[in-house]
Amino acid sequence: MEKILFSAYSLDVGGIETALVTLLKYLVKEYDITLVLEKKQGVFLEDLPKEIKVITYTPSSIKITLIRKAVNLVKQLIFKVKYKNKFDFSADFATYSMPSSFVARVASKNNAIWIHNNYMNFYDNDIKQYRKFFNSLKIQDFKKIVFVSNLDKKVFIAQFPELNKNTVVCNNLIDYEKIKKLSKEKIPEEELKKILGESLKKDSNEPIFINVGRHDEKQKKISRIIDATYKLNKNGFKFKVLLVGKGTNSKEYKKLIEEKGLDNIIMLGAKKNPYPYFKISDCFLLSSQFEGYPVVFVESEILGLPIITTDVSDSKKDIDGVYGQVVEKSEKGVYRGMKNFLEKGIKTKDFDPEKFNENIVKKIKEIIG
Repeated sequence: MEKILFSAYSLDVGGIETALVTLLKYLVKEYDITLVLEKKQGVFLEDLPKEIKVITYTPSSIKITLIRKAVNLVKQLIFKVKYKNKFDFSADFATYSMPSSFVARVASKNNAIWIHNNYMNFYDNDIKQYRKFFNSLKIQDFKKIVFVSNLDKKVFIAQFPELNKNTVVCNNLIDYEKIKKLSKEKIPEEELKKILGESLKKDSNEPIFINVGRHDEKQKKISRIIDATYKLNKNGFKFKVLLVGKGTNSKEYKKLIEEKGLDNIIMLGAKKNPYPYFKISDCFLLSSQFEGYPVVFVESEILGLPIITTDVSDSKKDIDGVYGQVVEKSEKGVYRGMKNFLEKGIKTKDFDPEKFNENIVKKIKEIIG
């Protein structure tokens, strides 16, 4: 059995972590897997198959620069002695983690790095910073550079044309059977009352929108949903919005919701299992300024939920007119999308998750080699 290694930051709740665990569950059937985490923490740790060996590689955080560098140099040497080229394949699954990049590059010459986002947006279109980031990952040392969307690959190649031959586009695997099963779990009654009222019955004249994601205004722009809701309320529309997630801007969102008197927006916090909330909703709402390839797109498609999304990632190609509607990246765009759904609804095509996964599995095996 071939030995492969994946490195990541942690297994906390998130789209990247969900995708990684799903991938590892599939690969463990055919490979001997080691997972290296910068921080051995997160709710998904308990979901890992027992056959997967989990180790940590955590750099020093000592404040004195000279001592920190010396300690980290020793840690690197120890890791190299134990694991250099000891694996048939290695991959960095957490793009933003420098230690994960180091681990994957050392563990095998047959290596890959997953790029889950358009990092040009993180650096506000600063090309110098974008190139500096990827050079710091020593991107040229990876045999394969895996992008989850065509857009992210296109942006990267514009800055690193010499690495085009190393690039691959491969979406994330999805555990559709698990998603369907988890969607049937019951929502706690007190929470259900919060959403549906004392009757615990859904009002067919009051559609429910849902957003699931990290509360990070720079990327997710949930303020667009809050502002659009305020405007739709003033125009007499009846609906509810569920916000599932938490993050650095949760308090600001809560304050804004209270200031605007929006009792039809319900903040539910982060959920390890968000799928029962998809099931009671009528439409998925994504308001982001940028994304890699949102896992929530495929999750919504599996659960038959129409999607309203801003123009991010490959949404124009994959979502618009097929599984939902793509709108401009603004409060006005989100407002128009929500209004269109409330007035006319959105028709979607059936989604075949098995075929979706088959195509991805084929690509992953080609990447591993």
